[in-house]
Amino acid sequence: MTHKSISDKVKIKSKKKRTHSSRVWLERQLNDPFVRQAQVDGYRSRASYKMKEMAEKFKLFHGANVIVDLGAAPGGWLQVAKKIKPKSFIVGVDLQEYEDVPGTIKIIGDVTDAQTIDVLNAKLEGKKVDVVLSDMAAAACGIASVDHDRIMLLLEITLNFGLEHLNKGGHLVGKVLRGGTEDKLLKRLKLHFKNVKHFKPESSRKGSAEMYVVATEFKG
Repeated sequence: MTHKSISDKVKIKSKKKRTHSSRVWLERQLNDPFVRQAQVDGYRSRASYKMKEMAEKFKLFHGANVIVDLGAAPGGWLQVAKKIKPKSFIVGVDLQEYEDVPGTIKIIGDVTDAQTIDVLNAKLEGKKVDVVLSDMAAAACGIASVDHDRIMLLLEITLNFGLEHLNKGGHLVGKVLRGGTEDKLLKRLKLHFKNVKHFKPESSRKGSAEMYVVATEFKG
């Protein structure tokens, strides 16, 4: 991936209707090499490269026949999973509507709602899952402790789903914030998986507080 030099960076001229924050966001998007590369590669978001990096580093999809992505919109992780495992059974779930990823199953619903999980279970038809993915994050409120609690709740939901549905030897990936997973949840992960690591992909923005917990080899 080639990076543009500083002199090549795009600058957005100020307009009365454009706020400073929106201008900064737009400039960041236009100058982000992963955003540019996603357009070239046909990926829906730069998040695809996070998944690619983790999949390669931790061999997440090796032997994976059933993959579930919780919080799948806009579908970038699904695209990577489908490209690596074209014959696998892949399901994406999200509260937000998103464009279908060919060859995958889409469920629109809230993963915190039991009815959504019932629909997911019906689609799985009793199949055990080899990989559970989650890039879910609640809208940030700016209060660090509250944001942390919210994302820990989503990780706990992901873990609970994994404990119920994963095949022995399966893997789980979930988003956390800087500082990692709280002790109680980390102990649960280590109890049920042989390896638990925190990882920040290269494609994750340097100033971002996001990172991921990667739990591999579910003990069953």
